[in-house]
Amino acid sequence: MCGIVGIHGPQEEAWIGAMNEAIRHRGPDGEGVWRDRDALLALGMRRLAIIDIPGGRQPMATADGRFVLVFNGEIYNAPALRQKLEERGERFATDHSDTEVLLRLLAREGAAALPKLNGMFAFALYDRAEGRLFCARDRLGIKPFYWTNQEGRFAFASELKALLALPFVAKTLCKESLFHFLSLMYVPGERTIIDSVERLPAGHHLTYRLADGHVAIERWWAPSFTPAPDVAAEEWPALVRKKLAAAVRRWSMSDVPIACSLSGGLDSSSVVGFLAESGVKVRTYSLGFTGEGEAAWNELPLAREVARRWRTDHHELVLDPETLLEDLDAMVWALDEPYAGGLPSWSVFKTMARDVKVGLTGTGGDELFGNYGKWRALEPGLFRRRTRDAAAFRTRFFERVYYFSDADKRALLEGVDKVEDTAAMLWRLYRSAPSDEPRDAVAWTDLATQLPEEFLMMTDRFSMAHGLEARTPFLDHELVELAYSIPASLRTRRGDLKHLLRKAVAPVLPRPLLNAPKKGFVIPLKLWFRGRLRPLVERLLAPERLARQGIVRPEFYARWVRPHLEGTADHTNKVFAALMFQLWHRRFIEGVPAVDA
Repeated sequence: MCGIVGIHGPQEEAWIGAMNEAIRHRGPDGEGVWRDRDALLALGMRRLAIIDIPGGRQPMATADGRFVLVFNGEIYNAPALRQKLEERGERFATDHSDTEVLLRLLAREGAAALPKLNGMFAFALYDRAEGRLFCARDRLGIKPFYWTNQEGRFAFASELKALLALPFVAKTLCKESLFHFLSLMYVPGERTIIDSVERLPAGHHLTYRLADGHVAIERWWAPSFTPAPDVAAEEWPALVRKKLAAAVRRWSMSDVPIACSLSGGLDSSSVVGFLAESGVKVRTYSLGFTGEGEAAWNELPLAREVARRWRTDHHELVLDPETLLEDLDAMVWALDEPYAGGLPSWSVFKTMARDVKVGLTGTGGDELFGNYGKWRALEPGLFRRRTRDAAAFRTRFFERVYYFSDADKRALLEGVDKVEDTAAMLWRLYRSAPSDEPRDAVAWTDLATQLPEEFLMMTDRFSMAHGLEARTPFLDHELVELAYSIPASLRTRRGDLKHLLRKAVAPVLPRPLLNAPKKGFVIPLKLWFRGRLRPLVERLLAPERLARQGIVRPEFYARWVRPHLEGTADHTNKVFAALMFQLWHRRFIEGVPAVDA
């Protein structure tokens, strides 16, 4: 695990070092830089040593010098791949480095190697003979990959801030991304919040030709949602249980101690149960809230049940608004882009990182089994995907599920007249799904948006900010492909979204947790905005400040902020989205601390 950077084209010697320094937190155990001065190419990395601690240094080159690799992630089937390569005559220089396995496999097979990889990854491979960079991102987008191609220069990095360290990358706000962010609470798709920087989408690879700067992007993986033949309904729980248990064992491969984030929900508790059942002595870390009126957000009692069931080395922490304020500037810097989703994982990863380098989470379980029930309003007989009814999609899906309507945003944002509606963008994705089932089509849409660019983005940034590798065994591709081969009506139920998953994991969970309602791993912002966080909200969303800034119109305060603060309406998510954008703008555009000391 590490962070990777690279630049091609006319450059100062110090630029690659500045990029590497910007992501030092991703790899506190070491760094490496490789240059081909004749080709005007520099590659760099920061290393968090997890597998083959002495032998996995990067950038790593083949013996003949043709191929050079920088790689962020873990390949969990590397031992099996290595054995097959050895049978084909490869002789390895390292003891068990998954980086060397990936390098040699790519050198032999190129893009054809990607479907053979089980794990999480983003990498760039330089082929000196062909004069090109071959870059790829894992199937679900667990690991990030940012890139820019401008002024005769191509650059890439694990984090946006590393590209912003380059003097030719302008900090110009992308209004389209801001427009979508206010509805979704994250920035979706290939475009980032910075106009000249893009993301490589999950499950895609990119080829860059050094000779002429040409970039080609292709998809190399997508779920099919093809129901498996000849599997009876009663067989699915056992199949899911077996596949999830195998994924947890695979994703616990490490040469250093590991731990688990335990929210008290079904997904993270299942990971703990299967890991403990495999014989691993598990450390667990849980976060809760104990302030007045905060019981609805607190899952510590359920987490304790799981910890007792498996006799884990259990650690609890309590989050309050003072702690949140102390860490908010660091969170905003770690996130790279505006984000208004759940923040509790920051404190969990921060505490966990004091003891271990690897932490398993339950991220992905909701996307495999239920998608939060967002599809419910799309299923009544009057509406199916192939009707191509964009208006019904807007009212029955977009405006029910998300936070700002497109009309509200157009009334409140400057300079967005030509921006595509967020509802239209989501509708295009929904229609492109390879299934007529609304449950499948919503899952397809989430795999292209919310999963990689909200949940996985937050998990990656918040963990790596503390030098911790977060792993997501629910997103093992074998489990993902199994889940999406389950008929949609069996995979999730209208009134019990995770009925099938609950049956699958019941043997490893305490009974009280099996029937507990989902709470969500979030913080009690509604209360905190009217209390300790109120001065911050009033200062950063004041009409005078918004007018000077010229991005959000000043009437935003009277329309959304004041009613919430006065308790006459609940606009928690709208206020939070606007606040987090302002905090990001202060830190990344204005160049001042997001939160004043």
